[in-house]
Amino acid sequence: MTFYERVYQTAKNRGLSIKQLAQKMGVSDATIYTWKKTGAPTGKNLTLVSKTLGVSIDYLLGNTDNPTTNKETNDDTADLKEYFNKHKIMRYDGKPIPESDLEVIKRILESH
Repeated sequence: MTFYERVYQTAKNRGLSIKQLAQKMGVSDATIYTWKKTGAPTGKNLTLVSKTLGVSIDYLLGNTDNPTTNKETNDDTADLKEYFNKHKIMRYDGKPIPESDLEVIKRILESH
């Protein structure tokens, strides 16, 4: 799937036409249609379309089929318990936090 096709399909899945997507991005729809011929935009427009559609740049470029958003577009809240469970090795200032220390931190958090 080309870059334009991914943009088109993602916009369609979100109930947006190319014209509506362009309006949300603050560009002309002609700008988006040029991506059919030129491929992916660079810089500002690449970031802008990614943020507007809520998908990663890697997804739009076809580097992955996972449309997971970039970190900067993710929700600012997270459940720390889920984070601990998902990330078995944690670091602070580049140094691994010993498992025994993580257990103490978990116990403190669970006591509140």
